Amino acid sequence: MEFKPGHTVGIDLGTTFSCIARLDRAGKPEAIVNDEGEVELPSLVLLAETGHVIVGANRTRAALEDPQRVVERIKREMGNAEYKRTFDGHEITPEFLSALILKKLKQDAEERIGPIANAVITVPYYFNDARRKATQDAGQIAGLNVIDIINEPTAATLTYAWDRGELGAGAKSGARPKVALVYDLGGGTFDVTLVRYTPTHFQVLATDGDVHLGGVDWNDRIVDFIAEEFKKKHGTDPRESAQQLQVLRNDCDLAKIALSSQPQTTISCRYGGKSNSVVLTREKFEELTAELMQRTMDTIELVLGEAKVAAQDLDAVVLVGGSTLMPCVARRIRESLGKEPYRGLSPHTAVAQGAAIHAAVLEAKYRGDRSEIAETVRQHLAAIKQEEVNSHGLGVVARNPRSGKYVNHVMIPHNTRLPAQVTRTFHTNQPGQTRVSIKVTEGDAPDPAAVTLIGTCGIKDLPADLPVNAPIEVTYSFDAAGRVRVRAFDKTGGREAAIEIERRGGLDDQQIDAYTRLANEYKVE
Repeated sequence: MEFKPGHTVGIDLGTTFSCIARLDRAGKPEAIVNDEGEVELPSLVLLAETGHVIVGANRTRAALEDPQRVVERIKREMGNAEYKRTFDGHEITPEFLSALILKKLKQDAEERIGPIANAVITVPYYFNDARRKATQDAGQIAGLNVIDIINEPTAATLTYAWDRGELGAGAKSGARPKVALVYDLGGGTFDVTLVRYTPTHFQVLATDGDVHLGGVDWNDRIVDFIAEEFKKKHGTDPRESAQQLQVLRNDCDLAKIALSSQPQTTISCRYGGKSNSVVLTREKFEELTAELMQRTMDTIELVLGEAKVAAQDLDAVVLVGGSTLMPCVARRIRESLGKEPYRGLSPHTAVAQGAAIHAAVLEAKYRGDRSEIAETVRQHLAAIKQEEVNSHGLGVVARNPRSGKYVNHVMIPHNTRLPAQVTRTFHTNQPGQTRVSIKVTEGDAPDPAAVTLIGTCGIKDLPADLPVNAPIEVTYSFDAAGRVRVRAFDKTGGREAAIEIERRGGLDDQQIDAYTRLANEYKVE
């Protein structure tokens, strides 16, 4: 692992807000304030004019801008090769737009602490390979040496354990393993992760989630409700205007926040020279969003079931993400699990702080110069061992001998502890077959059309006159760093082939270099 000269930080690149943090010499993970004096930066980009972008403008200001110049929720498009926008004569991608957010975070933080070179960036646990690669590419375009990608709930649990003095060589020895459930509901994504840990061993037991479930979906339910009420009264739909929809989204976001501390709020909507005001109670809001809330509770049940852990065996339920401030979240968890959720961490900064802890762990283990952290802190960190599980299954497209149809045969199911290795024997489909192709998939669905093809491994020149059902041995290896290796072996003739699956993204090296140059040309404020 290569570190470049400069500070090492952790970054939470969020759907609605982003944050950057570092571990100081005393071992305290601290969020770094931006030029507005805030620890959170709105993940919102205004494409202002030629060579100039504004990153982090608040939603109220953005609501007044031309919607064609406003980019928000870009995290939901990470890994989407079909997403394209044109600005200033250039075709821009989610990686480039996310890089502008990262560049702004880096730029502001450097005003406080000096040059930043290395970063750990967080992603939802349920991000697939393409989304993770896109995040890594965004960091590179922003001028960061991305030393690792860490899952958001894992980062939050690191912060929780470190904050309570339960992590590292300096923690109490001989303590029994503890189990924490991390409920991470951010602006645009949701994860539930179950972790067992001791002071020096950190193990993910199970995880699940949804990359299209977050606070913005609660906002959208309010938007639809207000728009329908307007239609009932005036016969027109304010959502038909991109400008009005932008304003309405902002007002509904503010209403959601208000309902976390008060029983009701009033939302006014003006469109086409007409207006309507609606009193929205917390009770009505929770009714409108009950199905969204239930989806998160179903995920908790699924994760506990897969890990075979009972609710009463949990030592803590840790809430992370700004959307957990909605009162219904803590109430539903108390009702379902019989546990009072832990609120000792900032839901806004815990993930970035955990990324900073993980970055410091990597520094303690691999960096030659140790100037970033004190020696005593380094010793505590170097002792920590982390184990993960895979968030998506790995499979192979194979022919079902009974039905004759092709299916996705899962070799390594999701929530398998890493590293993992599995060997299975398959058979040729027809006599005289001269080659076999191993199609490597990502996803757990049985239908090949419902999963993602991430690589192909083929053996050519099989023995002549090979009979049908000749055995082909296939081995999948999935290491702790997320690298996947596939080996196919013809047990009749002894031929074999092997590949390593690299993270695939929408950008190649040439495109990354081009976007890096473009990002350097832009003035970001």
